[in-house]
Amino acid sequence: MPPFKGFPEGKVRFTRLPDPMLTELLPAIDHLGELKVILYAFWRLERMEGTFRYLRRANFLEDQRFMQGLAASQAEAEAALDEALVRCLQRGSLLSAGLDLEGGRETFYFLNSPKGRAALQAIQRGEWQPSDDPQAPLDLSLEKPNIFRLYEENIGPLTPMIAEELGAAEDTYPAQWIEDAVRIAVENNVRRWSYVEAILKRWQEGGRDERTDRRDAEKDRRRYIEGEFSEFIEH
Repeated sequence: MPPFKGFPEGKVRFTRLPDPMLTELLPAIDHLGELKVILYAFWRLERMEGTFRYLRRANFLEDQRFMQGLAASQAEAEAALDEALVRCLQRGSLLSAGLDLEGGRETFYFLNSPKGRAALQAIQRGEWQPSDDPQAPLDLSLEKPNIFRLYEENIGPLTPMIAEELGAAEDTYPAQWIEDAVRIAVENNVRRWSYVEAILKRWQEGGRDERTDRRDAEKDRRRYIEGEFSEFIEH
């Protein structure tokens, strides 16, 4: 294999890696194939679209250059890929779900991230359907928007840090509370997660009387723009 010529000049696209990949996973991974597969997964998923992103075995196999880096022959490369995927699943960097589709049973791989865990839970609840797109045969159509889609549609772009905070909120507060707090943020034109989180904490600490909230809309609106919430309002 010829030596690497160096990174090119000019604008180069980057792939984001969360800090735990470098501080926790990297020191623990002792298998080259496993390292190649998880890094490839980050790169490939970064370039996909959609709220829920996943990889299939076919996605790895179709990249001949990647497969050639695993082993000399195709059969050895496929065996190395399968072993590496198992190692990633055992370590917990990837999650998987096996589904019976029209063409047979297929395994879908997700990063073990808040979005990946949400996707896996949706599949386990049966909130999926086959897609007409052969390149993306799995369609996760949730009846209710999950917290990540709710944030992107009403607050702003999802970042890794915000995704972690949303995952924690989903484990802490009822889903209806989160939806209602986001609605209040939108109605008051304060599209910040810190504001939504302040409302949720207030409800958790002081209790929430939903009947009172619904009785007087104007009084309800003032409640969330005055006092402890005034710091979030732009004057």
